[in-house]
Amino acid sequence: MPFRLPDAAHVGRVHLQVSDVQRAIAYYQDVIGLKVYEATVEAATLGPHGLEHPLVHLQTKPGIAPARQGAFGLYHFAILLPERAALGAFARHLSALAVRAGMANHLVSESLYLRDPDGLGIEVYADRPRSEWRYRDRELLMASDPLDLDDVIASAGERRWEGMPAGTTIGHMHLHVGSLADAEAFYHAALGLDKMVWSYPGALFLAAGGYHHHLGTNVWSSGPSARHNDARLVEWQLVVPTNDDRAATARSLSTAGYVVTETDDGSKVADPWGTQLRVVTA
Repeated sequence: MPFRLPDAAHVGRVHLQVSDVQRAIAYYQDVIGLKVYEATVEAATLGPHGLEHPLVHLQTKPGIAPARQGAFGLYHFAILLPERAALGAFARHLSALAVRAGMANHLVSESLYLRDPDGLGIEVYADRPRSEWRYRDRELLMASDPLDLDDVIASAGERRWEGMPAGTTIGHMHLHVGSLADAEAFYHAALGLDKMVWSYPGALFLAAGGYHHHLGTNVWSSGPSARHNDARLVEWQLVVPTNDDRAATARSLSTAGYVVTETDDGSKVADPWGTQLRVVTA
Protein backbone atom coordinates (compact mmCIF):
# COMPACT_ATOMS: atom_id res chain seq x y z
CA MET A 1 0.00 0.00 0.00
CA PRO A 2 1.25 3.53 -0.71
CA PHE A 3 2.03 5.75 2.24
CA ARG A 4 -0.95 7.74 3.55
CA LEU A 5 -0.92 10.47 6.18
CA PRO A 6 -2.81 9.80 9.42
CA ASP A 7 -6.38 11.06 9.51
CA ALA A 8 -5.51 13.64 12.17
CA ALA A 9 -2.91 15.42 10.00
CA HIS A 10 -3.69 19.10 9.48
CA VAL A 11 -2.16 22.41 8.47
CA GLY A 12 -0.20 24.33 11.10
CA ARG A 13 1.47 27.72 11.14
CA VAL A 14 2.22 29.73 7.98
CA HIS A 15 5.42 31.75 7.73
CA LEU A 16 5.25 34.87 5.53
CA GLN A 17 7.85 37.36 4.35
CA VAL A 18 6.49 40.90 4.15
CA SER A 19 7.95 44.27 3.20
CA ASP A 20 6.91 46.12 6.38
CA VAL A 21 6.17 44.16 9.56
CA GLN A 22 4.48 47.05 11.37
CA ARG A 23 2.13 47.68 8.44
CA ALA A 24 1.39 43.95 8.20
CA ILE A 25 0.71 43.73 11.96
CA ALA A 26 -1.80 46.57 11.67
CA TYR A 27 -3.60 44.79 8.82
CA TYR A 28 -3.68 41.33 10.37
CA GLN A 29 -4.78 42.79 13.70
CA ASP A 30 -7.31 45.45 12.61
CA VAL A 31 -8.77 43.86 9.44
CA ILE A 32 -8.24 40.12 9.84
CA GLY A 33 -8.70 40.15 13.61
CA LEU A 34 -5.68 38.18 14.78
CA LYS A 35 -4.00 38.91 18.10
CA VAL A 36 -0.30 39.75 18.33
CA TYR A 37 1.50 37.26 20.59
CA GLU A 38 5.05 38.49 20.02
CA ALA A 39 6.51 41.33 17.97
CA THR A 40 9.90 42.88 17.24
CA VAL A 41 11.07 45.36 14.63
CA GLU A 42 11.57 42.55 12.09
CA ALA A 43 9.13 39.78 13.07
CA ALA A 44 5.79 39.01 14.68
CA THR A 45 3.68 36.00 15.61
CA LEU A 46 -0.13 36.20 15.61
CA GLY A 47 -3.07 33.93 16.31
CA PRO A 48 -6.67 33.89 17.55
CA HIS A 49 -7.92 35.38 20.79
CA GLY A 50 -8.30 33.15 23.81
CA LEU A 51 -5.86 30.27 24.30
CA GLU A 52 -2.60 31.13 22.53
CA HIS A 53 -2.36 29.20 19.26
CA PRO A 54 0.09 30.77 16.76
CA LEU A 55 -1.18 30.74 13.17
CA VAL A 56 0.85 33.34 11.26
CA HIS A 57 4.50 34.30 11.60
CA LEU A 58 5.67 37.46 9.81
CA GLN A 59 9.25 38.39 9.02
CA THR A 60 11.02 41.05 6.98
CA LYS A 61 14.46 42.19 5.91
CA PRO A 62 15.68 45.17 3.87
CA GLY A 63 14.68 45.33 0.22
CA ILE A 64 11.54 43.16 0.21
CA ALA A 65 9.27 43.91 -2.76
CA PRO A 66 5.49 43.36 -2.88
CA ALA A 67 4.33 39.89 -3.89
CA ARG A 68 4.44 39.10 -7.62
CA GLN A 69 0.93 38.04 -8.55
CA GLY A 70 0.82 34.59 -10.11
CA ALA A 71 4.22 33.45 -8.87
CA PHE A 72 4.51 29.75 -8.11
CA GLY A 73 3.94 29.29 -4.40
CA LEU A 74 1.22 30.96 -2.40
CA TYR A 75 -2.19 31.50 -4.00
CA HIS A 76 -3.75 31.94 -0.57
CA PHE A 77 -3.67 30.57 2.95
CA ALA A 78 -7.07 29.91 4.47
CA ILE A 79 -8.19 30.81 7.98
CA LEU A 80 -10.97 28.49 9.15
CA LEU A 81 -13.50 29.94 11.58
CA PRO A 82 -15.19 27.53 14.00
CA GLU A 83 -18.76 28.41 12.93
CA ARG A 84 -20.81 30.20 10.28
CA ALA A 85 -21.96 32.90 12.72
CA ALA A 86 -18.33 33.98 13.16
CA LEU A 87 -18.01 34.32 9.36
CA GLY A 88 -21.16 36.47 9.37
CA ALA A 89 -19.73 38.71 12.08
CA PHE A 90 -16.45 38.96 10.15
CA ALA A 91 -18.29 39.91 6.95
CA ARG A 92 -20.18 42.64 8.82
CA HIS A 93 -16.85 43.86 10.26
CA LEU A 94 -15.34 44.12 6.77
CA SER A 95 -18.37 46.09 5.60
CA ALA A 96 -17.99 48.53 8.51
CA LEU A 97 -14.35 49.07 7.50
CA ALA A 98 -15.34 49.47 3.80
CA VAL A 99 -12.94 46.62 2.95
CA ARG A 100 -13.85 44.89 -0.29
CA ALA A 101 -13.55 41.10 -0.47
CA GLY A 102 -14.09 38.38 -3.01
CA MET A 103 -16.57 35.69 -2.03
CA ALA A 104 -17.73 32.23 -3.04
CA ASN A 105 -19.94 29.32 -2.05
CA HIS A 106 -17.80 26.21 -2.50
CA LEU A 107 -20.64 23.79 -1.55
CA VAL A 108 -18.49 22.38 1.24
CA SER A 109 -17.69 25.82 2.67
CA GLU A 110 -18.40 29.55 2.37
CA SER A 111 -15.50 31.92 1.82
CA LEU A 112 -14.31 35.51 1.75
CA TYR A 113 -11.08 36.45 -0.04
CA LEU A 114 -8.68 39.31 0.68
CA ARG A 115 -5.11 40.43 0.02
CA ASP A 116 -2.77 41.82 2.63
CA PRO A 117 -0.80 45.05 2.03
CA ASP A 118 1.88 43.13 0.08
CA GLY A 119 -0.68 41.33 -2.10
CA LEU A 120 -0.50 37.97 -0.32
CA GLY A 121 -3.75 36.02 -0.66
CA ILE A 122 -5.95 35.22 2.35
CA GLU A 123 -9.16 33.23 2.55
CA VAL A 124 -11.41 33.40 5.63
CA TYR A 125 -14.06 30.69 5.62
CA ALA A 126 -16.46 28.47 7.51
CA ASP A 127 -17.24 24.85 6.67
CA ARG A 128 -20.68 23.50 5.94
CA PRO A 129 -21.56 20.37 7.97
CA ARG A 130 -20.02 17.23 6.50
CA SER A 131 -23.50 15.75 6.27
CA GLU A 132 -24.21 18.30 3.52
CA TRP A 133 -21.16 17.45 1.41
CA ARG A 134 -21.99 15.62 -1.82
CA TYR A 135 -20.00 13.17 -3.92
CA ARG A 136 -19.96 11.90 -7.49
CA ASP A 137 -18.68 8.34 -7.19
CA ARG A 138 -15.56 8.81 -5.01
CA GLU A 139 -15.00 12.48 -5.88
CA LEU A 140 -16.16 15.27 -3.59
CA LEU A 141 -18.19 17.96 -5.33
CA MET A 142 -16.86 21.51 -5.03
CA ALA A 143 -17.72 24.65 -6.98
CA SER A 144 -17.28 28.43 -6.90
CA ASP A 145 -20.91 29.54 -6.84
CA PRO A 146 -22.18 32.98 -5.78
CA LEU A 147 -22.25 33.48 -2.02
CA ASP A 148 -25.47 34.58 -0.32
CA LEU A 149 -23.70 37.24 1.73
CA ASP A 150 -26.87 38.60 3.32
CA ASP A 151 -27.71 35.14 4.67
CA VAL A 152 -24.17 34.69 5.99
CA ILE A 153 -24.33 38.03 7.80
CA ALA A 154 -27.80 37.21 9.14
CA SER A 155 -26.39 34.02 10.70
CA ALA A 156 -24.40 36.21 13.10
CA GLY A 157 -27.55 37.69 14.66
CA GLU A 158 -26.50 40.43 17.08
CA ARG A 159 -23.02 38.99 17.48
CA ARG A 160 -20.27 41.61 17.32
CA TRP A 161 -16.88 40.95 15.76
CA GLU A 162 -14.26 40.84 18.51
CA GLY A 163 -11.43 39.30 16.54
CA MET A 164 -10.66 35.75 15.46
CA PRO A 165 -12.28 33.55 18.12
CA ALA A 166 -10.77 30.62 19.99
CA GLY A 167 -10.96 27.55 17.78
CA THR A 168 -9.80 29.40 14.65
CA THR A 169 -7.18 27.44 12.70
CA ILE A 170 -5.38 27.43 9.37
CA GLY A 171 -7.80 25.20 7.48
CA HIS A 172 -5.88 24.76 4.24
CA MET A 173 -3.24 26.07 1.88
CA HIS A 174 -3.67 26.79 -1.83
CA LEU A 175 -0.63 26.95 -4.09
CA HIS A 176 0.19 27.93 -7.64
CA VAL A 177 2.15 25.06 -9.23
CA GLY A 178 3.64 24.41 -12.65
CA SER A 179 2.09 20.97 -13.24
CA LEU A 180 -0.77 19.06 -11.65
CA ALA A 181 0.96 15.78 -12.47
CA ASP A 182 4.09 16.86 -10.59
CA ALA A 183 1.94 18.22 -7.75
CA GLU A 184 0.19 14.85 -7.52
CA ALA A 185 3.53 13.02 -7.47
CA PHE A 186 4.81 15.16 -4.61
CA TYR A 187 1.75 15.85 -2.47
CA HIS A 188 -0.25 12.66 -3.10
CA ALA A 189 2.18 9.86 -3.92
CA ALA A 190 5.11 11.00 -1.74
CA LEU A 191 3.61 13.16 1.04
CA GLY A 192 0.55 10.95 1.40
CA LEU A 193 -2.44 13.29 1.03
CA ASP A 194 -5.56 11.76 -0.54
CA LYS A 195 -7.04 13.17 -3.73
CA MET A 196 -10.46 14.64 -2.98
CA VAL A 197 -11.32 16.72 -6.08
CA TRP A 198 -9.57 16.15 -9.40
CA SER A 199 -11.98 17.32 -12.10
CA TYR A 200 -12.15 20.98 -11.04
CA PRO A 201 -10.73 22.97 -14.00
CA GLY A 202 -6.97 23.42 -13.61
CA ALA A 203 -6.86 22.34 -9.98
CA LEU A 204 -6.28 19.37 -7.69
CA PHE A 205 -7.50 19.31 -4.08
CA LEU A 206 -5.99 16.94 -1.50
CA ALA A 207 -6.55 16.14 2.17
CA ALA A 208 -6.11 13.76 5.07
CA GLY A 209 -8.92 12.19 7.02
CA GLY A 210 -11.64 12.86 4.44
CA TYR A 211 -11.53 16.67 4.80
CA HIS A 212 -12.52 18.59 1.67
CA HIS A 213 -8.97 19.85 1.28
CA HIS A 214 -5.94 20.63 3.37
CA LEU A 215 -4.18 21.62 0.16
CA GLY A 216 -5.30 23.05 -3.15
CA THR A 217 -2.95 23.21 -6.13
CA ASN A 218 -3.65 24.96 -9.42
CA VAL A 219 -2.08 25.73 -12.78
CA TRP A 220 -3.89 29.04 -13.23
CA SER A 221 -0.59 30.91 -13.45
CA SER A 222 2.53 30.50 -15.57
CA GLY A 223 4.93 31.42 -12.74
CA PRO A 224 7.92 31.61 -12.26
CA SER A 225 8.57 30.94 -8.58
CA ALA A 226 8.70 33.80 -6.09
CA ARG A 227 12.14 35.34 -5.54
CA HIS A 228 13.88 35.52 -2.18
CA ASN A 229 13.39 39.30 -2.02
CA ASP A 230 9.64 39.11 -2.78
CA ALA A 231 6.88 39.17 -0.21
CA ARG A 232 5.99 35.46 -0.23
CA LEU A 233 5.22 32.28 1.64
CA VAL A 234 8.47 31.23 3.32
CA GLU A 235 7.10 27.88 4.50
CA TRP A 236 3.99 26.18 5.83
CA GLN A 237 3.59 23.45 8.40
CA LEU A 238 1.88 20.10 8.17
CA VAL A 239 1.15 18.75 11.65
CA VAL A 240 1.06 14.99 12.30
CA PRO A 241 0.19 13.33 15.63
CA THR A 242 3.44 11.59 16.62
CA ASN A 243 7.17 11.49 15.97
CA ASP A 244 6.69 8.09 14.35
CA ASP A 245 4.22 9.69 11.90
CA ARG A 246 6.70 12.46 11.12
CA ALA A 247 9.51 9.97 10.55
CA ALA A 248 7.31 7.84 8.28
CA THR A 249 6.32 10.92 6.27
CA ALA A 250 9.95 11.96 5.86
CA ARG A 251 10.89 8.42 4.83
CA SER A 252 8.16 8.35 2.16
CA LEU A 253 9.35 11.68 0.73
CA SER A 254 12.99 10.55 0.73
CA THR A 255 12.14 7.23 -0.91
CA ALA A 256 10.37 9.16 -3.67
CA GLY A 257 13.59 11.09 -4.35
CA TYR A 258 12.92 14.38 -2.54
CA VAL A 259 15.56 15.91 -0.27
CA VAL A 260 14.40 16.01 3.35
CA THR A 261 16.35 17.97 5.96
CA GLU A 262 15.87 17.03 9.60
CA THR A 263 15.86 19.98 11.99
CA ASP A 264 14.99 20.55 15.64
CA ASP A 265 11.66 21.91 14.39
CA GLY A 266 10.66 19.02 12.13
CA SER A 267 11.35 17.59 8.68
CA LYS A 268 11.79 20.20 5.96
CA VAL A 269 11.31 19.59 2.23
CA ALA A 270 10.71 21.70 -0.87
CA ASP A 271 8.12 20.91 -3.53
CA PRO A 272 9.17 20.96 -7.23
CA TRP A 273 8.66 24.78 -7.36
CA GLY A 274 10.64 25.58 -4.23
CA THR A 275 7.72 25.98 -1.81
CA GLN A 276 8.99 24.91 1.60
CA LEU A 277 6.99 22.50 3.75
CA ARG A 278 7.88 21.56 7.32
CA VAL A 279 6.34 18.38 8.78
CA VAL A 280 6.02 18.79 12.54
CA THR A 281 4.61 16.83 15.46
CA ALA A 282 1.53 18.05 17.29
